[in-house]
Amino acid sequence: MAFEKNVFSKTSRTDSEIAFFGGMTIVYKSSIDLFLYVVGSSHENELMLMSVLTCLFESLNHVLRKNVEKRWLLENMDGAFLVLDEIVDGGVILESDPQQVIQKVNFRADDSSLTEQSVAQVSLPRLILLLWNFLPSCTNYLLL
Repeated sequence: MAFEKNVFSKTSRTDSEIAFFGGMTIVYKSSIDLFLYVVGSSHENELMLMSVLTCLFESLNHVLRKNVEKRWLLENMDGAFLVLDEIVDGGVILESDPQQVIQKVNFRADDSSLTEQSVAQVSLPRLILLLWNFLPSCTNYLLL
């Protein structure tokens, strides 16, 4: 947390997009009330880190429907984690093209099954059908 506080205090007051701190190369971007950082070793290529940051920002921009701010990010953390998972895995950059990330995230989101959905996400006819299939003896008492 000390590292994060120091990085934020150093980067929140400047207009640049790159910083060197504690032997690390940091690229960052702010949007309304949200700061996005990509941190690499001092030997990392700044342009590659910036391409990861740009990909992350543009992908989140699409997933959050052009509302890249803290409230929308917190409400859509599952989508944000899917985006991050498609871009980087274990520190290895997998993808830096936002269109490819968006396509993969949309494919993974479409692939979710009914068991992974919450009741609020299921439409009323599907909910009634679901209840009918699992609780046939109880549906006589279901009042809608």
